[in-house]
Amino acid sequence: MVSQEFRLSTAWVLPFATIAIATAIFIADTITELDIACPVFYTAVVLIAAQFCSKRGIVFVGLACIALTLLSDLLTIEVAPSQAGVINTCISLAAIAATTYLAVKIEMEKEATFGARSQLAHVARMTTLEGMTANIAHEVNQPLTAVLINGNACLHWLDAEPPDLNEARKNITNIVRDANRASKIVVQVRDLTKGRPPVSEGLRINEIILATTVLVDREIRQNQISIQTQLSDDVPLINGDRVQLQQVLLNLLLNSIEALRLADVGSRRLVIVSAKSNSNSVLISVYDTGKGISSSDVGCLFDPFYTTKPDGMGIGLTVSRSIVESHGGQIWATPNSPCGAVFHFTLPIDVRIDRYIEKNGFRWENSSHKIG
Repeated sequence: MVSQEFRLSTAWVLPFATIAIATAIFIADTITELDIACPVFYTAVVLIAAQFCSKRGIVFVGLACIALTLLSDLLTIEVAPSQAGVINTCISLAAIAATTYLAVKIEMEKEATFGARSQLAHVARMTTLEGMTANIAHEVNQPLTAVLINGNACLHWLDAEPPDLNEARKNITNIVRDANRASKIVVQVRDLTKGRPPVSEGLRINEIILATTVLVDREIRQNQISIQTQLSDDVPLINGDRVQLQQVLLNLLLNSIEALRLADVGSRRLVIVSAKSNSNSVLISVYDTGKGISSSDVGCLFDPFYTTKPDGMGIGLTVSRSIVESHGGQIWATPNSPCGAVFHFTLPIDVRIDRYIEKNGFRWENSSHKIG
């Protein structure tokens, strides 16, 4: 796995390398005769620029290489350019133009692939939420019911003679708390249904884990599953898209819940663990004691349209792998002992924020939670 620190250094190295190579080619082309086709090496400059430039940037670099080629020819001291020199210049210009065109086409294909992947992820989210309609309604209904109860109690205390303002104030505080709880659930669902482009930001993965468990709480209770979160206190911030990472966790939790339905009541356990894997990444693991996975399925679980469920679509884990890998992480599955399965995925930490936290002696506080 490529570390976040390496990617940050690469972001600076490639532009400088591109400028240095272009400068070297220009000098070599200027001091040599036209018969030597030095400008053809500008194609390497275009290809390097394609690694960090947008489509407009690639076109700009290609045009700059063509301009440098023509400028070099003007500066080359010769009585009369030879026919071979003119032909070499034309071939070099054609090679630069062709390389620029192909680099732009490749970049367009990448953008189309990224758009298709985002659309597939959106479809997967909508499919998942469709099956969770009852869960979401239940989770929203609980705080709304509490708001109604506290509202009636508040009216009761205000109608008393004399009015008990202290008790009424307590009820109003409870109303605000429960309304905020309902609002948070609605915001989560709304974000999951949006087909928006990914937004990268510093995130606390433990908060995302706890927020996701709320969405599956009804399924957990209905199926009499014991769920436990073991969230490490020293998990650093990660850099990523909150909605996409919540989708990954939601897919894994729903898969585990479905597998646990086939297990005996009393032995249905689901454990979510977060920990700092090494100096560059965070490890999240979802353990269950369900039917488990066979050795023949382990290598195929994340393949498109591969499913072990009779009514499965085979896109949930595929989308999860795509999301994790786009964040610079890895995802894999292993058998659990003595039964069940474990799904692991890693995410690179935000190096810059983590260094700032360590320098200032500050750490986010996390704790273990047990539900059900």
